[in-house]
Amino acid sequence: MPELPRPARLVIKNGGFEGMAFELAAAETLIGRNPTTDITLLDDGISREHAILLYDADSDSYSLEDLQSTNGTQVNGKRVRSVTLQSGDEVQVGRTLFLFVRDSV
Repeated sequence: MPELPRPARLVIKNGGFEGMAFELAAAETLIGRNPTTDITLLDDGISREHAILLYDADSDSYSLEDLQSTNGTQVNGKRVRSVTLQSGDEVQVGRTLFLFVRDSV
């Protein structure tokens, strides 16, 4: 699998495991409670397959899509269905709050 030109990561800000970081090294990263997801969170507020992060090579950007989860996904305090992420965005999934970090070129 080719390396992404400017990798990004999700860093847990609160909800347990503060400071833990997940590198987004694949074109698709699935977040959920199911052990088969790429980022597995043991949080009752998270659906089995809650949201997915997608990397678009053409625009060199990451987008987040909620997978019709029961409790929804929030970015910067607003419930979203699909959004393009910017470095510094806060992503809330269940009780877990992430910081989306994108390295500069």
